[in-house]
Amino acid sequence: MRPTAPGVAGRPLRVLLWGTYDTGKPRVRLLREGLRRNGAEVLEVHHPLWDAIEDKSQVRGLRRWLKLAANAAIAYPRLVWRYLRAPPHDVVLVAYPGLLDLFVLRPFAWARRVPLAWDWFLSAYDTIVLDRRLLSPRNPAAWLIRALEWSGPRLADVTFMDTAAHARRMEQVFGLPEGRIGRVWVGAEEARFSAGGDGVAHGDDAARPFTVLFYGQFIPLHGADVIVEAAAALRDHDVDWLLVGTGQEAARIDAALARHALPRVRRVDWMPYAELRDAMAGADVVLGIFGTSDKAASVIPNKVFQAAMARRPLITRDSPALREFLPDAPPFVSLVPAGDAGALAAAVLRAKAMLPGTRIVPDLALAPFDTAAIGCQLVELLQRATGRGAHNA
Repeated sequence: MRPTAPGVAGRPLRVLLWGTYDTGKPRVRLLREGLRRNGAEVLEVHHPLWDAIEDKSQVRGLRRWLKLAANAAIAYPRLVWRYLRAPPHDVVLVAYPGLLDLFVLRPFAWARRVPLAWDWFLSAYDTIVLDRRLLSPRNPAAWLIRALEWSGPRLADVTFMDTAAHARRMEQVFGLPEGRIGRVWVGAEEARFSAGGDGVAHGDDAARPFTVLFYGQFIPLHGADVIVEAAAALRDHDVDWLLVGTGQEAARIDAALARHALPRVRRVDWMPYAELRDAMAGADVVLGIFGTSDKAASVIPNKVFQAAMARRPLITRDSPALREFLPDAPPFVSLVPAGDAGALAAAVLRAKAMLPGTRIVPDLALAPFDTAAIGCQLVELLQRATGRGAHNA
């Protein structure tokens, strides 16, 4: 059993989770539950502003923005009022996507003399301008986003991201001192992705076709075009491909699939978690990301942790971020160069030759990344930043 996170006068660390955070994201759920599993008391003051918007960068159209702004104008005064009436707490945590929340809450956290922690899970400027290139750096909207994010980590008492590589890169982009940004991994929810059984296929399981699974948004970071090119290179091999996702590059990916005419590639826009778990259980290999951007090199996506939790063979691009989790790639993890469809195709064939009839790999000696481990990382960060709960309001 993990020790109780110390707070004030012997009671548990009390964290108030505040704002418009998106509970549909595994990141938010893992942080919240991870804190609780480490003995912290979690209070919540929440309005679901973003929960129905899967890809925040794809919010388009004046009507949609006006509706979102109207909802926010109603939500924030209520959130502030509820915060001012909330019980005493040691730290207030703003979770993803919390950039606007940070600016609203900052004066009231100061008034209550409570440290403010911010999960800068991803940078809007990095995502919209540098990675996806939806806006030019010269666009006034890009200037505004950059100015807001330049201020964000300077307003928060504690700021953290998902990897050390991501944190160091954002420190460089926004002129922050090295080490200013902390790190808390994404991790995986064991209730949804833990492997079961003895790891060996039984009955007619071994007779299934060799299946490669990709799931995620069709955005440059994921490199779905690399996957299509690899599938085209293996058109004459006994390999089925299941691509689950949609997004910014969906039209381009569909055009590439039509151009190559790949009957063994099946694409679906979306899959509920329960079906996704079944798809993972039936896959011989899970694919990570293959994008070539700086952002792709600095993050570890959910699916990498989820595949490891489910003990699935994994192929993904090599990167400094991934080496934080996998300093030495185990036998059932293939790391390939970014953007290299040929290397991906070769890795698929190696996996096919290596794993006949077995779809769950042996338990790997990896650094802990379950809900409790992620919560432990966050508790340690908050305790250091708050003097082990020395602040109270």
